[in-house]
Amino acid sequence: MALGIRWLLIGLLLAPLPALAAGPDVPLKGFDGRDHNVNEYVGHGKWTIVVVWSKDCPICKRDIYHMTFFYDAHRKKDATVLGLSIDGYANRAQAQGFIDDQSLNFPNLIGDPRDPGRISGTAFIGTPTYYFFSPDGRFMTQRIGPVTQEQAEAVIHGLEKRSQTRQKI
Repeated sequence: MALGIRWLLIGLLLAPLPALAAGPDVPLKGFDGRDHNVNEYVGHGKWTIVVVWSKDCPICKRDIYHMTFFYDAHRKKDATVLGLSIDGYANRAQAQGFIDDQSLNFPNLIGDPRDPGRISGTAFIGTPTYYFFSPDGRFMTQRIGPVTQEQAEAVIHGLEKRSQTRQKI
């Protein structure tokens, strides 16, 4: 019996531990020129929506304000928002103008059209795109096109329910 317990303990010690999820490791620039990484913003115990936008996207101009309301309603509780301009660092002044014109109150980084795919691991279609990450930093789903505050909340609620159902199984 003692030999059986010893082998059980050895097996448990040698079994691979599940990797802890973390946000995607994608270095990008801030609008201030400083280096940042997406994992500074994703995977810290809150749902994260990464909003991919560009300065000349008409749908972004029309609808991105919904994320400012979402950010205000959730940032101190259960979710946050990170913006990603794909206008390229050379065009940061024009992209900063978009941030100012839209009164974006959430953090924004700047990259190029290759970066959204690096963040989500999926093909990037166009702007606006909304990537949803779990509180532990796992990419969960995406929405392409306009998303309101209520729709974002419904997506997260659905993901939470799905996660709870899987945990019960």
